[in-house]
Amino acid sequence: MKYGFLQKFDVGVFIFFILVPLLYPLLYAFIYTNEVVREVPVAVVDLSGTACSRDYLRRLDATPDVRIATHCTDMAEARRLVQAREVLGVVCVPHGFASGIARGEQVAVSAYADMSGMLYFKSILAANTNVSLAMNAEIKVQRAGGGTKEQQEVVRHPLTYDEVALFNPHAGFAVFLIPAVLVLVLQQTLLLGAGMEAGTMREENLHRRMQPVQRRRGGLWRLVAHQAGRYLLVYVPMSVYVLAIVPHLFRLPQLADPWQLGLFVFPFLLACAFFAITVSGLVRHRETGIVLVVFSSAPLLFVSGISWPGSAMPPVWEALSYLFPSTFGIRGFVAMNNMGAPLHDVMHAWLMLWVQTVIYALCAMAVTAWSVARSRRQAIRERTEARRRRLALMQ
Repeated sequence: MKYGFLQKFDVGVFIFFILVPLLYPLLYAFIYTNEVVREVPVAVVDLSGTACSRDYLRRLDATPDVRIATHCTDMAEARRLVQAREVLGVVCVPHGFASGIARGEQVAVSAYADMSGMLYFKSILAANTNVSLAMNAEIKVQRAGGGTKEQQEVVRHPLTYDEVALFNPHAGFAVFLIPAVLVLVLQQTLLLGAGMEAGTMREENLHRRMQPVQRRRGGLWRLVAHQAGRYLLVYVPMSVYVLAIVPHLFRLPQLADPWQLGLFVFPFLLACAFFAITVSGLVRHRETGIVLVVFSSAPLLFVSGISWPGSAMPPVWEALSYLFPSTFGIRGFVAMNNMGAPLHDVMHAWLMLWVQTVIYALCAMAVTAWSVARSRRQAIRERTEARRRRLALMQ
């Protein structure tokens, strides 16, 4: 290849540039195929032992959110099952459950959930809430003494509300998380491949091949533009696969106009390419890039503002997130793809990606110049050392 890039096939670079972006999105999407947590196993402690308490538990078991795995005689036995992870929650119906309802008193069913998994708690809470609301409505009708269907409905629900889940009608975890992960996969795999390539070049001192090009007028920019262009040749079609084909395969929302989405993704890929060149200048060995990306992937997802609102972050972390193309790429892609936002609605993110492109292009030129100069100094040292050895042998 021209301009001093690797001249032999590199299996590691091929894996991170081609295989990982092809397979990793599929792996993530398959994990969250079920969208929501269902059939959470719970233990029940029925201290009432009445027809009314059994009716409550029967309705609870009929919900899609939980599954009654076992019946316990007391809370101590249920606690042991939770500690052994055989169940993930406990529902306790108290003494006097039926008699309290019959007397018109307020009774309380206790629900305990494993809070080490928030989704388990959400499912157990939703199931008990739905069952209690349904039974409350029926109890109100019975106490009201009949009436027409319309009157009974008013007694059941004197105040109603319409719950409309915008942009994620099934409240699925895949719709919430996968689009952000797909954008992050593009950035991180590009960073991995570029870091591994840069590590190889530095280990073998291949930057010296760039010296003749750098000395030409505009040679430094040509080096950086050529390297970024090589990355784009791979990642433009790869972005079509990751951001369009994978969501289609798993029936995720795709509300964006394709041309407008392409206009948004292009500066994101450019910023990622120059960002990868800049960061790879800090990589001295092939393995360094892997370590760098592995430790940064999860924090980058957190600071993107998807898993946790940016407004709730400490100002330092929110400012730090502006350094990474994935932050604006994720926000813009989610808004366009999941919410159907046009390009002008994500103009701030789009402009910030162009700003990052310019800044990281300048940084990439500086890093490349430093790498070439360092390689030149190393080559001079090697020639000097070789000359010294030859002179020593001649003497």
